[in-house]
Amino acid sequence: MLNHIEMFLRDLRSATRSLGRAKGLSLAVVLTLALGIGANAAMFSLVRGVLLRPLVNRDESKLIYIRQSANGGNAWFSVPEIQDIEARSKTLTNFGDFSVIGFTLLGLGEPRTVQAGVVGGSYFQTMGLRPVLGRLLDSHDDIPNAAGAVVLTYRFWSTALNRDPSVIGKTVRLGSFIDTRSATVVGVLEPCVPYPQDTEIISNIVTSAHHLSATMVTGRIHRMTELFARLAPGATLEQSRVELDSIYKSMKGEHPVDYPSRTDFEISATRLRDELTSGARTILLVLMAASVLVFVIACCNVANLILARTVRRESELAVRAALGASTLDLRRLLLAESVLLCSAGAILGLVVAGPLLNVLGQYASRFSLRALDLTMDSSMLWVGAGLAVLAAALLAFVPRLPSSGATQGLGLAAASTRMTGGTNRKLKAFALVQIAACFVLVAASAATVKTLLSLETVRERFETRHVLAVNVPVMRDGRGPAQLVAYYQEAMRQIRQQPGVQNVALTTAVPWRDRDNEFALEFSTDGRVPGPDEKRPASTGQVVSPGFFTTLGLPILAGRDFNDADRADSEPVALVSQSLADQMFPNGNAVNHHVLWTDPLLKFSPAPPPVPRRIVGVVPDIDIRDFVPRPTMTIYHPMAQDPSNMGGRLLADVSSDPYALVQPITRIMRKLYADQPVERARTLEDIRTEVLSPERLNAVISAVFAVVSLLIAIVGVAGVLAFSVSARTREFGIRLAVGSQPRDILMRVIAEGTAMAVGGLLVGLICGFGLGKLAAAFMGDLKMPGMAPLVGAALILLICAVTASAMPALRAARVDVIQALRTE
Repeated sequence: MLNHIEMFLRDLRSATRSLGRAKGLSLAVVLTLALGIGANAAMFSLVRGVLLRPLVNRDESKLIYIRQSANGGNAWFSVPEIQDIEARSKTLTNFGDFSVIGFTLLGLGEPRTVQAGVVGGSYFQTMGLRPVLGRLLDSHDDIPNAAGAVVLTYRFWSTALNRDPSVIGKTVRLGSFIDTRSATVVGVLEPCVPYPQDTEIISNIVTSAHHLSATMVTGRIHRMTELFARLAPGATLEQSRVELDSIYKSMKGEHPVDYPSRTDFEISATRLRDELTSGARTILLVLMAASVLVFVIACCNVANLILARTVRRESELAVRAALGASTLDLRRLLLAESVLLCSAGAILGLVVAGPLLNVLGQYASRFSLRALDLTMDSSMLWVGAGLAVLAAALLAFVPRLPSSGATQGLGLAAASTRMTGGTNRKLKAFALVQIAACFVLVAASAATVKTLLSLETVRERFETRHVLAVNVPVMRDGRGPAQLVAYYQEAMRQIRQQPGVQNVALTTAVPWRDRDNEFALEFSTDGRVPGPDEKRPASTGQVVSPGFFTTLGLPILAGRDFNDADRADSEPVALVSQSLADQMFPNGNAVNHHVLWTDPLLKFSPAPPPVPRRIVGVVPDIDIRDFVPRPTMTIYHPMAQDPSNMGGRLLADVSSDPYALVQPITRIMRKLYADQPVERARTLEDIRTEVLSPERLNAVISAVFAVVSLLIAIVGVAGVLAFSVSARTREFGIRLAVGSQPRDILMRVIAEGTAMAVGGLLVGLICGFGLGKLAAAFMGDLKMPGMAPLVGAALILLICAVTASAMPALRAARVDVIQALRTE
């Protein structure tokens, strides 16, 4: 054993000298392997961190997430539903509930809006989480006369409060859409994903007036709570699913009105970790496949380079064989060289993997919050080492070696470079595999870029560059509806007086920024009641001030806009979108007809009961969700007639620099109300850019994979052809000597490169289609690229293959006939 180690160390020294004489090849191999190993090490760390890493939750295998869905979408749970499940379940225990709500946080620096979780006292015990400071909420925070208590998430404490330990015990005020309540900061949660949302604080129920209302406590259809539980001792997940199905059937039978058949209510249960990673699994596995393809391309390229070098060294290896070196000795020498090259590639790859992991983590956080806190660990080292060993073995055992017993060994040593049929087939096979894998990546990247370009080129019907959007959330703080309306009206009056301001308006939702807040409610027109089996029309609703459409540069299509005469004591009126008018009033003008909200959920609204509203105007569709505008059903209320539903989104049309208005707006609103948050000032154009940034990052990441693989594949094709030209110098000399024209040689070599590209494209198309179908069987939301990306990818590869073939072809066409014939 010791003798073998000494011989291998001697081979390493010899390999170091040999590679030192081939610096260009060594550098190319190391850089190529670094790209392949770095991409895979980063991707494995990402997949492990998001999909495989255990949660910090105590005994996480018992922790499950219970989902109620309607028409395929998440419907959450109401308090009566949770009470029914908790009372009847035997396989589940330790239930925890979590409701998401927006608070305005006062008392910790600047007034700010925060995403909050409102939970019962059993939540943290169920989730199995611990504090890093203070304490967490428990059953004592659930009693009727409990004091308000707040737990900060670790991320919020670290980023917004700079890990200030003195925050424990501070009193804060939490403003909601109903009132403002006081609470004490009692703890900081350990670093974890604040399930199920990316929340900043978590508070007990008494901090939210809405959670204490009869609406929340008794309304079975008022569903806004997510539900967690733990498996009882000895119970399995499958048993809990069977039991939940039985309980749910009983609930639906007891309350048929609350579970109409047209909404297709269902219940399901899954392990929490599976729920957290379900949104990221598809994209991560696709990216992992892309990184594996890059590694395959890199290995094929490097194998070609090593194979070509081995053919050039055939004389050297033949001498070694003739002097008594066995095949094992020669193979060990090649292995030593491969180990040196692959080790250097792995080290450089790990250097590349660090920043790449940060970029990929930010990208993956769109799909799973677990990607927010990724760090490099020892797993990345093991992956790098494993890939280096795999590549080293491939590179050491690909080349054909001369036998020590070959009688023509010395003859080979004297011969010029020749390429056997087997070596030529290996070279072309590796090049074909590179092109096939590259085609798959380029086609996927082309599909992503095509999607992004289609979004980028869509222009909105309204003004975006000069319209500034500012979040100015409603702070009731003891003020009545009339006072709130007067506050915003006075603020808008003063803002209009600022230089360059054309129009100012208040609205419920900013296009694209508030895309997730859009939901539809049932309504009727002119008192018409749909039949029991008839589909009920649904529309989104917005509350806007007069001048909203003028601020966006949109015309009134029929009738009139809201004006100052639309007060709380005047006739209830509404504006409707063009799509709603066309669908509900196809044979006449919608103006002067009436609309009435009829959705059962509205009985839980703090606003007064809905009343019929006369339609006074028809306005263009405004799609706040999608960049490619779609028909939208929207009903608009005037701000003065519906102050309970004001959204606190200010829009200003500015003729000069919109951002110069941010400070005046802040000053005016704080002067009128000192605790008013003024946040997220952006033009609509910049909001569009921000919302599109994940799509851009998606395109950039896929393009990086495609470009890297394309460059490696081009080098591979050019390398194969260059070596082929070098090995066939005598053949080309003879062809020229017997009358062939240089252009014939030129076209012959280019044709070889093109043939390799076409073969690779066919293999890539077949394999890519097969892999896509296989992946779609396991990942139902995976889509195949259309014809345009496939054709575009094929053209790119063909052009690159012809370009890569050009230089070796020109070299072949310029072969000196006399010199070529003397090579033997």
